[in-house]
Amino acid sequence: MTATAAPPVVKETKAQRVERLKREKNPWEVFDEVRAFAREGRSSVVPEWAGMYFKWWGIYTQGDGVGAVGGKGGEGLATDYFMMRIGLPNGILTSAQLRVIADITKTHARNLADITTRQNIQLHWLTIESLPEIVDALTKVGLSPKGACGDVVRNVTGCPLAGLAHDEIIDASPLAVEIAHTLVANPEFYNLPRKFKISATGCSVWCSYPEINDVALTAVKRGDEVGYTVRVGGGLSNEPHLGVKLDAFVRPEQAVAVTRTIAAIFRDQQGLRESRDRARIKYLFMKENWTAESFLAEIESRLGYKFDTAAPEVLPEDVLRDHAGIHKQQQPGLSYVGASVLRGRLSGDQLTAAAELADRFGDGQLRTTIMQNLIFVNIPTAKAGELAREVEKIGLHVEGTPFWRGAIACTGTEFCKLAISETKGFTRWLVDELEERLPGFDQQLKLHVTGCPNSCGQHWIADIGLEGKKIKHEGKMVDAYYFCVGGAVGAHAAIARPVGYRAPATEVPAALERLLGTYLIERTPGENLRSYFARHDADAIRARLAGESLEAVERDLATKVMDGD
Repeated sequence: MTATAAPPVVKETKAQRVERLKREKNPWEVFDEVRAFAREGRSSVVPEWAGMYFKWWGIYTQGDGVGAVGGKGGEGLATDYFMMRIGLPNGILTSAQLRVIADITKTHARNLADITTRQNIQLHWLTIESLPEIVDALTKVGLSPKGACGDVVRNVTGCPLAGLAHDEIIDASPLAVEIAHTLVANPEFYNLPRKFKISATGCSVWCSYPEINDVALTAVKRGDEVGYTVRVGGGLSNEPHLGVKLDAFVRPEQAVAVTRTIAAIFRDQQGLRESRDRARIKYLFMKENWTAESFLAEIESRLGYKFDTAAPEVLPEDVLRDHAGIHKQQQPGLSYVGASVLRGRLSGDQLTAAAELADRFGDGQLRTTIMQNLIFVNIPTAKAGELAREVEKIGLHVEGTPFWRGAIACTGTEFCKLAISETKGFTRWLVDELEERLPGFDQQLKLHVTGCPNSCGQHWIADIGLEGKKIKHEGKMVDAYYFCVGGAVGAHAAIARPVGYRAPATEVPAALERLLGTYLIERTPGENLRSYFARHDADAIRARLAGESLEAVERDLATKVMDGD
């Protein structure tokens, strides 16, 4: 009798493995396993937790400082340390909470913290032994890292001036917080195809960038009635896509149900789970032929009612959205003081000082922003100037240069396993160089630095976006940056154009000096930087960067997609 051959063993794809692990366990329900790891030490951490489950608790393994090139398959080596994001819905923070974060930063994170582009605060250098203690300390003051990473609803962003700004349409912070409490860490949504980002704002300048969120609610007026417009499918990464506007006027009492329904639609898309690189909701529009009309029809079918047509919007023009400086609030006699935090990086000592200043000059209320800044709110106007001087003393700028105010940087190779170039130190040096080279530069400038094509530094929506690379220069492999220009949100929303120019990191300041210096000479009366870039093609921009005509170089797209902020 002839023996039957055994069927070939089929190896799981990465997506299949992740989906299996998610089906097997909801990490939010088993934090006792983390407590056991803490008791038994780093060597007891199993690969499923190190590589995946920790993310549901806002935790990543920390890279070794080399980045992606130090490992294989597009991912670098992990150390024994961890990084953690602390979720702050709408960026709302109290001095008491900030003191706890500051103490954690000084005790467990080598005195280093970062404000992220989703209003989180991120810590590094955490040991396995410290994780339960940190989570418990955060819980006591109403904070949590749950949902700050993983295939879940991420931190819900909103205008940091909600309830304070004179020109807001509505205070949408209660909505943002309610959405967060309804969806973040909700077991119904612990197993999404991938991350899911939500913004809810009532401000007139859209400072939370609704165009790049999976779901965005922006306030709009219809006569005397205020409601929301909905956008779906925004996102950056290595294939940027601006959100699609649905033809619907959503009343405030409908907003949470609409958001929850969209999250459920995303959760139910089994086809998106077949590839980690194509698992975002934007791919329903980019690859699966969904339209604004079909998506709205699905929402209405699930909710059982139809919406009125969308009200006309007033799209924000080119305005600074970082909220730096001293400005009066809608509350008589009160102002806010916006501190520009270069690269979002703060020490634990600065966090402690900020908490003390918030109590000393105000009522202990602060806000974080997606421009990685910190705002002191509810400050008596008579004391605002003195507070600004105290803020400067702790190393922050209330009135910074365009380069300081406009600089954004992702984590980079310092801690991220997927990064290709270092970003935080480079950005600090770059700003210093540009301030010295172009002291008279008089235009607002969004200068975003990202350590790889995955765009955690949001280079696709920057005036000038720098995308990290490695190239051979003078016989050595060095950090380099690829240039994109002309990105924007609001009335002129557009994805930045790759211009085919790449330079070693050491030569970036000179290239930008040539480009921006030429702009100052060539601009027409009243022409801003965005308009200047728009009237020059990629060849012309590249020539201005290089100082001569050059052939375009290709971008080297990464093979892995970052599960970033």
